[in-house]
Amino acid sequence: METIILQITSGRGPAECCWVVARVLKYIIDEVKRTDINYSIMHREKGIENGTLYSASIHLKGKNADCFAKQWIGTIQWVGQSQFRKHHKRKNWFVAINEINIKNNTFNVRDKDFSYQAIRSGGPGGQHVNKVSTAIRAKHNPSGLNVMVSESRSQLQNKKLAKIRLLEMIKLEEINVHKSKLQAEWKNHSEIQRGNPVRTFYGSDFKVRKDETNYKQKRRSLKHNLKRELLE
Repeated sequence: METIILQITSGRGPAECCWVVARVLKYIIDEVKRTDINYSIMHREKGIENGTLYSASIHLKGKNADCFAKQWIGTIQWVGQSQFRKHHKRKNWFVAINEINIKNNTFNVRDKDFSYQAIRSGGPGGQHVNKVSTAIRAKHNPSGLNVMVSESRSQLQNKKLAKIRLLEMIKLEEINVHKSKLQAEWKNHSEIQRGNPVRTFYGSDFKVRKDETNYKQKRRSLKHNLKRELLE
């Protein structure tokens, strides 16, 4: 199964670029939801203005994750009027999407490294909720990360949820370990190429150009070209 981490970065761009980062992240999430690819947000670096992000990293996992990612890697252009500086003349704003290559895992995740403890649930529910130990406190022993889950009345379901959340926390911890690398990349604005964008959006409603094809069309095109190359 393919696993990809994409970083959307404003580099040293102004608030307008940080706004574009936030919009691009939302657009990617909306698009990936229409596929069979799973995703999780690895980190967000909040911008100064509300609703803006200096950078964000998204983890993609699935059969077609690599193909999906290739449609986004590169420069993203937004053409529009600044929401923060109404009289600003600039109309073209650029952000970059890069693939983050983290070859070595900080933690070697093994089932035996997880420990679980059943505890009594708290909160609303009357006396019954305190009689049955359905909540689960789970711990990843090598990292010391722990979480408590009590959403379900099923101890087994809470255990599954606890492990999922711990795995997400471990991934986030891995990102934090490499945070200096991530920050260096979004701060290095010189790496954002302003020419030949892979996608261009327009206006405050962030609409895509009419002549751009969607992900499924591009995927079919890539498969068709690959098949043709193999036959030649």
